[in-house]
Amino acid sequence: MAKIGKRRAELLKKLEPLKAYGLEEGIELALSAANAKFDESVEIHVRLNVDPRQADQQVRSTVGLPHGTGRTKRVVVLTSTDKNVEAQEAGADYVGSTDLVDKIKGGWMDFEAVVATPEMMKFIGPLGKVLGPRGLMPSAKAGTVTANVGSTVKEIKAGRVEYRVDKFGILHNAIGKASFGKDKILGNIKAYYAAVLKSRPVAVKGAYVKSLTLSTSMGLGVRIDTADAEKICLVAAE
Repeated sequence: MAKIGKRRAELLKKLEPLKAYGLEEGIELALSAANAKFDESVEIHVRLNVDPRQADQQVRSTVGLPHGTGRTKRVVVLTSTDKNVEAQEAGADYVGSTDLVDKIKGGWMDFEAVVATPEMMKFIGPLGKVLGPRGLMPSAKAGTVTANVGSTVKEIKAGRVEYRVDKFGILHNAIGKASFGKDKILGNIKAYYAAVLKSRPVAVKGAYVKSLTLSTSMGLGVRIDTADAEKICLVAAE
């Protein structure tokens, strides 16, 4: 049997096995476990009752977090129009056309978000094998293929996140830093979870959310009562 470290053993004492905590109490517990020597990220994991293999059960969209994520993404804008000035003024880190497409083909990946204007997609298509697995491929559904380059770049820089189910039907996202404190993390979760609930595919029958878990980078997973989270988050969104 693997030996449990002292730190992990202390964290385990704070949790009741199999208990689903109210949202606010769960946030407090998750943050209390953030005692690493760095500012840990706060992560949310949502298991949905969807089959990602079915086209009508895909869950993918974006949401702006009111308090950001605690880090600023490096954004690439790919455009062959006069949107380059707009992109630069909005704070894009790199702006270019087929020159940047070729650079990415050559292995350059010093960025965390890609925005493209529609006419560029015929050149970007071959990048799917490189950008797709990293979740960076521009998509109209994710709002990253757009003529509104300036506003999109500003939103990403301000803390807009994309959520997308993995092959197991689970969403994984960072929604802030432990240093944010309870109130800001709660505000971000309200925005995030309300958006996820509203993204429910019509084809899904029965319960939509199977489980909701919060954790910090080095902490333990804290199970959250999904009914309590839904009540708090949907009321806040109204």
